[in-house]
Amino acid sequence: MPDMTDSMIDMPVPDELSLSQRSGLPDALRSLIEAYPRAGWVQNPNYSQLIAFWLDRHLMFRRLLDQLDSDAKSALDGLEAPEQYKRKLHRFGGMLINQLHGHHQIEDAQYFPVMAKLEKSAERGFDILDADHHSLDGILSNLANSANTVLQHDGAAGGFIDATATLKGQLDAFRPMLNRHLTDEEELVVPVLLKYDPPQFR
Repeated sequence: MPDMTDSMIDMPVPDELSLSQRSGLPDALRSLIEAYPRAGWVQNPNYSQLIAFWLDRHLMFRRLLDQLDSDAKSALDGLEAPEQYKRKLHRFGGMLINQLHGHHQIEDAQYFPVMAKLEKSAERGFDILDADHHSLDGILSNLANSANTVLQHDGAAGGFIDATATLKGQLDAFRPMLNRHLTDEEELVVPVLLKYDPPQFR
């Protein structure tokens, strides 16, 4: 395991590189993904079970968000009974929020500090990803509050529809930001792991 006393020096991230504003990593941070393009990851001899597991977690987050979005739309369209929708929201919403929080904590405490030391040219990228995590924490908190509001409403009352519509709007806004973060994270982390194959992450 990496030294848990290691910590990254967080540098302020300008607004244009914030999660809500950027369209990708800046050119200065794209040399690694150009050297290790996504199409060749699986064939690389350093492609590991850890990388496969980590990418699978990202896929799970995307699928959970798709599930939450589809379920909210079905509830709003009257295609799913309120109580059934609330059971699914409790299950999948809690899974997405809790699993994302845990995933980010492990990355911030264990993975990012080691990777930033291995690839000095990518340090700024890990600062950006760390700032993303702080932004996502706030968004996830708002989603949890909105989901709890839905769960507290009687499905027969108008408040249920209004609360579900509010949650659906938040999910729609969350989707591009989550995908931006996951994609940028993949394009920085995986090339570092392929390049260095650090023994503590095997």
